Amino acid sequence: MGFYDLSKNERLQLVDTINRDVLAGIQGSKSGGIVSYFSDEDTYIRKTAYQATGKIWKRSPDLQPKILTLLDTLLTSDNEKLRQTAINAAGEIGTGEFERVAHFFDRGLFDEHPSVRNAVIGSIKKMGEKNPPPVLKWVKKYLHHPDKEIRREICHGIELRGRTHPQDILPLLKELQFDKTARVKNTLVHVLGQIAYKKGCLATAVKHLKHWENKELVLQALDEIVDVHHRYKNFAELTQEEAINYIDKHYRNKRSGKRPTR
Repeated sequence: MGFYDLSKNERLQLVDTINRDVLAGIQGSKSGGIVSYFSDEDTYIRKTAYQATGKIWKRSPDLQPKILTLLDTLLTSDNEKLRQTAINAAGEIGTGEFERVAHFFDRGLFDEHPSVRNAVIGSIKKMGEKNPPPVLKWVKKYLHHPDKEIRREICHGIELRGRTHPQDILPLLKELQFDKTARVKNTLVHVLGQIAYKKGCLATAVKHLKHWENKELVLQALDEIVDVHHRYKNFAELTQEEAINYIDKHYRNKRSGKRPTR
């Protein structure tokens, strides 16, 4: 039975059990129960377990060495779910102490399994939102990596910080403007669209894009920004028409003639 097949009270009881079992496993250096939760088929059980690990890290500094040893061991497992959940647990820690867990992401970026690499992206998103200076410094190491998937994952990973502080990530995104790989370019355009519809973000994005040299990519990004204001109209600060008018007024080069369907 899955996590959300349970009643609310049963879910609360299960969360309490997982929290206690994870703590007991860390305290006693017995990882059997933790392994069971970290490798569970149910996403929400794994999530509860790695969030429990993050909470224990923050409130019990004396257990931090044991937690790192445990996660380092799980990261070498043949089971991709264990590696994935270890990365996610490291992401919980990295929201406050990124330097202690940076090596997990150095390794996870190159994992053979996509679920582990996706855990790196998700962790970069949450860490970059809450603890940006060291995370964005780390990101710079990989912006021009020879592997196109690494560049794409890094580009995607910094998106969430950009939704509230686009000025922090636009200089990093700019370094990818001439990337020749379609998957990287498409992700870059996607991220530019995602960081431009929240309050105050469109003006920052447009102002920055004026100084990009790849005008063809900028036009694609502006069209994506306009389209996002329609797709996310219930969450955007401006209407699509307001976004179009702002771009036409403040971006001096002509955008492409494409107008998204309303």
